[in-house]
Amino acid sequence: MKRKYWLPVSAAILLVLQMASVHAKETKPDVKANTKDEFAAVADHVRQQMGPGGRFDSVNKDDQSTVNRDLSNMQSLYDKFGTVDAMDQPSKVELYNNQSEVNAILTRHDQDREVCEQIKPMGSNIPKTVCRTQRQIDDENGKAQRYMQDVSQKPQTRGGN
Repeated sequence: MKRKYWLPVSAAILLVLQMASVHAKETKPDVKANTKDEFAAVADHVRQQMGPGGRFDSVNKDDQSTVNRDLSNMQSLYDKFGTVDAMDQPSKVELYNNQSEVNAILTRHDQDREVCEQIKPMGSNIPKTVCRTQRQIDDENGKAQRYMQDVSQKPQTRGGN
């Protein structure tokens, strides 16, 4: 294979494998989406995980429609060519672009993604690294917002009467 084709082909294969790793992370087996059928299974899994209680349930409606559109575009490429190896160069570039967009959206909304930050504990100037999943952060933010709403809705009484 000529060198100028090697980079886009390897990038496309890498992104297919990254997308497949979403499925592999939860079920453990090594899943490779190099064929039409393998991609269909990965796409179905991603769509399922965007549902309520799924790993990507925090994806908003606009981003969900973008993910679904890109998955459909990728599926049509697999329908036309069958495998990544059989795709022509423009199709591989299109596949790469669609996968990049899907991966960016899902990574941003991955509820199992670990987020670490440096905080200074009360009474200390020595920073401490605290890591939590995006799901934990979202839950804590939701609880704090509900608490603030509850406090603001309670009637305020003045004095002891």
